[in-house]
Amino acid sequence: MGIKDSEDPPPQEEVETHQRQQEEEEEEGDVVEIVTTTGNRDVADPGHFTSESAQILIGEIMGCNRDLENIQKNINDVQKKMKNITDVLGRV
Repeated sequence: MGIKDSEDPPPQEEVETHQRQQEEEEEEGDVVEIVTTTGNRDVADPGHFTSESAQILIGEIMGCNRDLENIQKNINDVQKKMKNITDVLGRV
């Protein structure tokens, strides 16, 4: 695993989010463009947010939190396996 370069193209999900936001902006006229990115780029346009824009961002945050919880669980599982292996090797 390596650190992603901030110039990598955005994942497909981010492109779809951007396209969906553009369509909504055209329909409603007052929806702010929201673009989620990775690296050290801005996550969202700091302009005026609608409640729909806020709900989209909250959904993104909730998804990220779920992903982080799953990663933490996987880390804990791997640490337990490593400890068990170390214990077994210590008895050999």
